[in-house]
Amino acid sequence: MYRDVSLCNTYNYGDALYWDARYVEEGGASFDWYQRYSALRPFVRKFVPTSSRVLMVGCGNAVMSEDMVKDGYVDIMNIDISSVVVEMMRKKYAHVPQLKYMQMDVRDMNFFQDESFDCVIDKGTLDSLMCGTDAPLSVSQMLEEVNRLLRPGGIYMLITYGDPSVRIPHLNQAGCNWKIVLYIIPRPGFESRVGCSSAKSIMEPVPLTERGLLPAGFVLEDPDSHYIYVCKKMHGSFGGAPQIPNQVGATIAQ
Repeated sequence: MYRDVSLCNTYNYGDALYWDARYVEEGGASFDWYQRYSALRPFVRKFVPTSSRVLMVGCGNAVMSEDMVKDGYVDIMNIDISSVVVEMMRKKYAHVPQLKYMQMDVRDMNFFQDESFDCVIDKGTLDSLMCGTDAPLSVSQMLEEVNRLLRPGGIYMLITYGDPSVRIPHLNQAGCNWKIVLYIIPRPGFESRVGCSSAKSIMEPVPLTERGLLPAGFVLEDPDSHYIYVCKKMHGSFGGAPQIPNQVGATIAQ
């Protein structure tokens, strides 16, 4: 249930062998899924202090972590299921002590202790699992691990194609207790028919209903927009309706 398959294809994006073969074929060319750091920077800087211990899940060969270090972040652990890309990135950034790389499956991150990170950033990794086999189980395992690794008050920043109807039910799984703020940004290169959206409108949280859905009649300017869920870990577990702040954005600021 709650599996959106419209953007999936026949590849098993949860399979290490698929990614190993892909990175061997592509060589060392870097690629950032969905958005570059320049577009995500306002959100990262708003919710993640530069002193935070950050976990970048499904890092691939993106340059986002490098860009974050250039922007003042001092401790970023990058993990990926592909040993091929991890070895590539270790060699590439051997001279950058702020960046560490490990081969790891996001569904099992027992190497890390409970509550050992201030922030987890996910740019397309959950979406990849949604396209794999046993998708609901894989996503549940990943989110359970993310919740375990975050300190209370920590931030899980999910950048995804999934709208609230297909993401909130997963985020709200038993054992997790988030306060969620949603932002929506157009895909790179999108040009508005009435001019580009202002930075203010992009940084304005999108209100959600009590059930965690978009308001009735809400229309996306870009139908292929990306959704940014800023999920703040609260104390205790939760299994009912999603925790949506009364004044969106007000209760999540650190």
